[in-house]
Amino acid sequence: MTRSKDSFAAPPPSGAAPAPLSLAAPAPLSLAEINARHRGAIRRYFAAHPVVMDAVVVVCYLLLSLTTAVNNTARGSWLVPVVVLAIAGTLFFRRRVPLVVFGVVTVLEFVLALTDLWASNLSAGLWFALYAVGVAYRRRVAVIALLVGPAPLVWRYVFGTTAEQYAEAFTSGNPGVSDIALRLSVVLTTYLSCVIAVGFGIAVRQRRQYEAAIASWAEQSTQWGRSAERSRIAREMHDVVAHSLTVMVSLADGASTVLKRDPDRAAEVLSELSRTGRAALADTRRVLGVLREEDGEAPLTPLNGDTDLERMVAGFRTAGLPLTFTFSGPVLPGDTTLRLSVHRIVQESLTNVLRYGKGLSRVDAVVEHTPGVVHIRVQNDGVGSGYAAGAAGALGSGQGIPGMRARAGMYGGTVQASALPAGGWLVTAELHYDKGDSGDD
Repeated sequence: MTRSKDSFAAPPPSGAAPAPLSLAAPAPLSLAEINARHRGAIRRYFAAHPVVMDAVVVVCYLLLSLTTAVNNTARGSWLVPVVVLAIAGTLFFRRRVPLVVFGVVTVLEFVLALTDLWASNLSAGLWFALYAVGVAYRRRVAVIALLVGPAPLVWRYVFGTTAEQYAEAFTSGNPGVSDIALRLSVVLTTYLSCVIAVGFGIAVRQRRQYEAAIASWAEQSTQWGRSAERSRIAREMHDVVAHSLTVMVSLADGASTVLKRDPDRAAEVLSELSRTGRAALADTRRVLGVLREEDGEAPLTPLNGDTDLERMVAGFRTAGLPLTFTFSGPVLPGDTTLRLSVHRIVQESLTNVLRYGKGLSRVDAVVEHTPGVVHIRVQNDGVGSGYAAGAAGALGSGQGIPGMRARAGMYGGTVQASALPAGGWLVTAELHYDKGDSGDD
């Protein structure tokens, strides 16, 4: 195919300075950066400084325990402040060894309950420890920890506390409340607060797993996109190089054959050889230009439908194929990709006939276009004119038939290639498109 001179950007003047790097398009954001932008400034800070977050947890627990520690110190009991400090120090490592921290805090909370039954901070350490377990481990482990952690405290409230102690703490202002109701309310309150802590931890873990799954999917999609792009570029380069080199070799052989006895005919063949080489060079620049363009919009010259098909067929005739080409129906629609797919399928079919066909007396190429459907049929009567995958001794790249099928597949079509019983090879293709998008250029 030929390309106009305006299809490629003009080179910069020799004295022009190169464009600064700051003008380059910014790199796309990763999923982690997108998630970070949705967080507030405080959450972003703590996510970047986890040790500071651990210190904040310790400070929060100490504030919750301040009243208990001060009251017991005033009564001369130093065990409670020591236990409070031990729990606070243990909580600092909740992110690193959550199960160990959970076990230690469970024991220390029970010691605290034995020492000061109605401590204001009772089970507060368990909240932070259970949250860490919910974040770090599967739901089953978190539920087991939820059942085990408050159990010593529940035993203390149900079996280790007398009715007189309940009455002294709760019923002084409301003597009608039963002892069983008081015990049940304390147990439910203890477990409910721990359930909330575990629930928050499980929710955070699920959100992180969801973000990780999305990130994995995005990475896989990127890899699939790169693989698809590599396949597309390989298919384009195969079509350009295989077709052009095959035609050029045939033209060169023909020119050397007729050079002495028909110089005018040789000049015509050499002119076609030059045109094919220039067209191949332009196509190669177009394909590789997609890789160089940072915005992904390399200049593409659209195909001219029937005109480009006729020009391509003329090149095959000049190369020596006894080719008859028929195009029926309206011109191809303005969809450049559809036109390119039709062009490449016909081109690939004829290229393989030229490469592998022997004893050819007739090659028929037919393109039938009805609104919504394009039928392609290429048939020859040669010997050994199959594709690289089917021709004995052929050294093809294996991109031919898969490439044509990929192009037809973009339009819900199919490609069939098979040998004919009487000899020769037949390729049929069918491409479907939406008639509503078939505006002409």
